[in-house]
Amino acid sequence: MLNYNVRYFLELCVLSVQKAITNLDAEIIVVDNASSDDSCMMMRDRFPEIMLIANSDNVGFAKANNQGVAMAKGESICILNPDTVVSEDTFMKILTTSEKLPNFGIAGPRLISGVGFFHPESKRNIPSPLTSFSRLFKIRLGKVRNYYADHIKATTIGDVDILVGAFMLIRKKDYESVGGFDEDYFMYGEDIDLSYKIKKKGLQNYYIGNVPVIHYKGESTDRNAEYIKRFYGAMRLFYRKHFRSNWVLDKIVYLGIGVTSIIQSFKKHHREKRSVLAYYLVSDNHQLAKLLSGRLQKEVKLISLESAKKFGFEYYELIFDNDHMTFGEIIEAMQLLRKPTMTFKIKPQGCNYILGSDFSDGKGEVIVF
Repeated sequence: MLNYNVRYFLELCVLSVQKAITNLDAEIIVVDNASSDDSCMMMRDRFPEIMLIANSDNVGFAKANNQGVAMAKGESICILNPDTVVSEDTFMKILTTSEKLPNFGIAGPRLISGVGFFHPESKRNIPSPLTSFSRLFKIRLGKVRNYYADHIKATTIGDVDILVGAFMLIRKKDYESVGGFDEDYFMYGEDIDLSYKIKKKGLQNYYIGNVPVIHYKGESTDRNAEYIKRFYGAMRLFYRKHFRSNWVLDKIVYLGIGVTSIIQSFKKHHREKRSVLAYYLVSDNHQLAKLLSGRLQKEVKLISLESAKKFGFEYYELIFDNDHMTFGEIIEAMQLLRKPTMTFKIKPQGCNYILGSDFSDGKGEVIVF
């Protein structure tokens, strides 16, 4: 997994991955892109057995992941973002399923947000010029496919064109046969490019919708002007590499991308933290509830999961104690209890903080106590 300044989310991710590979012959490799926080110190202190590649410079998403893959010993590899949380059976399910799929190339799970809602970018179609044009200007063009692969239901298994770099399972030999991630991309677009190269190789990418994984979308980067520049720059690069055809179409697509990037740069992406009427802790740890009450300056009440299911639409925040619940139980509960007015936090096992996200597309929040 590739890390950049998300020390707490990285720790949570590693803890969940360790639980998920207990019965597998697997290794964890962390590549750090010159983080300015104490990510590397945390890894060396808490997880000395895990391979850590500490880059002295931020070499970007593609190059850093290629570094990690080069060191991997396994037949299969999983590209995984540090702002993800997996269940104890995630890898076993993905591996078992992928082995049965014909002409398997890449597999990706159903990604859900920090508030339990489905991320539609978990399954996408190839962003051809017409698909991109349709999405940029929010218009339907006859039989042109949508950007999102909405022909496949969120909880089913199906073949798709594009999967998300936050979680991609692929055989190492296939990854290397197409050159891995294209290092012309610095950040964004690499997953689209890799998915497309695998399809051009004659293999098929699969969306595994019955395997949910939390992805705190946007945690590894702020959605600022630099983000806008890199994201739309990556879209231009992908189009130039794979779809450039004639100067008229080129100009139309480039104009659309340019106009959209300008519009996006003026939008406000920062959201105010939601007001929380009451905090509830799913745990039997009274001391933890007391500590959190002092830190949050509001009483944190112990509650059972069954009682939480009876909540109405008040602005409540539910805190899951990972010493009391497994990661699989937490992920299941988030999907079951999700409401527009409900937020969630996780207290990782053996840690003195809680973290989560108040919005599907917002940066996460860490509260140390």
